[in-house]
Amino acid sequence: MTIRVFITGGTFDKEYNEITGQLKFGDTHLQEMLSMGRCKIPVEIRTLMMIDSLEMKDSDRQIIFENVESCIENQVVITHGTDTMEVTARYLGERIKDKTVVLMGAMIPIAFGSSDGLFNLGSAFAFAQSLPAGVYVVMNGRCFPWDNVTKNHELGEFETLNK
Repeated sequence: MTIRVFITGGTFDKEYNEITGQLKFGDTHLQEMLSMGRCKIPVEIRTLMMIDSLEMKDSDRQIIFENVESCIENQVVITHGTDTMEVTARYLGERIKDKTVVLMGAMIPIAFGSSDGLFNLGSAFAFAQSLPAGVYVVMNGRCFPWDNVTKNHELGEFETLNK
């Protein structure tokens, strides 16, 4: 079983620009994270975009959907910025019924060393292999169905809509 990974950007892949003092995108860190985590399952990786999720539009979500829909793998992990992850999850959840799709990200860039990204990536792989078809958000060891998740911006964590 091969897991398809689509990279879309987000804090997960940001780096610190020492000249401007701002966060920026370089190359994805996914391959080094898979090596660091000693991943032993087959993985196919494709970068779709490298954008902050606050800049993501429905046209970008359509690109994600088309790639998920057309890939041959049935287990898909999508790296995504956390600010609009739930929006993309809803977009995909309304359209995808025959694959297990897991969106994940990080609150702190992986390049900072203290990131939650590696744990979230491992969790996403585990959930992608074990959950039935559907769209899910996986963050900080928790898994949420696409239609019952929100980001609590005050706490900086994901939670269910219907408590």
